[in-house]
Amino acid sequence: MDIAAQPRTETMSAAIITGPGRVQIETLPLPEPGPGQVRIRLEGCGVCASNLVPWAGPDWMQFPTEPGALGHEGWGTIDAVGEDVRDLAPGDRVAALSYHAYATHDIADQSAVARLPAALAGEAFPAEPLGCAFNIFRRSAIKAGETVAIVGIGFLGTLLTEMASAAGARVIAVSRRPFSLALARRAGASEAIAMDDHWQIIEKVKQLTSGRFCDCVIEAVGKQWPLDLSAELTKERGRLVIAGYHQDGPRQVNMQLWNWRGLDVINAHERAPSVYMHGIREAIEAVVAGHLSPFPLYTHKFPLERLGEALDMTRDRPEGFVKALVICHE
Repeated sequence: MDIAAQPRTETMSAAIITGPGRVQIETLPLPEPGPGQVRIRLEGCGVCASNLVPWAGPDWMQFPTEPGALGHEGWGTIDAVGEDVRDLAPGDRVAALSYHAYATHDIADQSAVARLPAALAGEAFPAEPLGCAFNIFRRSAIKAGETVAIVGIGFLGTLLTEMASAAGARVIAVSRRPFSLALARRAGASEAIAMDDHWQIIEKVKQLTSGRFCDCVIEAVGKQWPLDLSAELTKERGRLVIAGYHQDGPRQVNMQLWNWRGLDVINAHERAPSVYMHGIREAIEAVVAGHLSPFPLYTHKFPLERLGEALDMTRDRPEGFVKALVICHE
């Protein structure tokens, strides 16, 4: 993108969540990047399921939010750089780990920015969840010949199904929507089981594994029942990987089962920005090489002014929905 050809502006638009299920768009002064920072003219931002609990307005949530807050899956083009920025310049198309990306512009530290190669020109690239998938996959230590169950087939579960299958694992997908189960099969799952009856699912997986259950189970929902189910599907000395985002209250675990089976329980969430960025760079390389194909999973796009609709759809997950993107600039 030719930044010089873009009309200059001294203002930006940003979404502010004013209360449970309420959002407004405000016009604000354009921020200036500080030392070591860049300003990004955002093309768009992915909508993350982790936004849904704040959107619902739990007791701990404070309103109004900061402008652009909750948005953390942005990509776009650098249009200004601060002092001491190296190897990045206006005009570079990038993905960033920034946290106010429900807006037309955001500020990011240069260490939290990854340049997007020309092969991705014109493609939407919400890099943060792609990086999460790679970091979760690395922590899962999946090997060829293993049986892996993935409980919850949304955007993340579908990517992990594709990655585990490509690594030579046998994947059993468990999800509640017929659409998601079909998606998992297209991503390489050898078996797809409806998430309806707890004990029937356990019995089905037991039969599929000759009574041994799964070497690795990835829970990718973030609710109590899928967490309980995932532990039941993990074999003795197996790996239970928690990828779901649990933020709506405490959880109970069947510690007797965890003890008896000697499970390795892995919380596959990362907080170190350097680890996030490592996963993001891995994802960029994999997509460019054709080893990962996320683009068909971006099923719905909304302008920034319709962020509320995007969040509601992410919550309600109608048939055919996988992931929503908010488009900030065409």
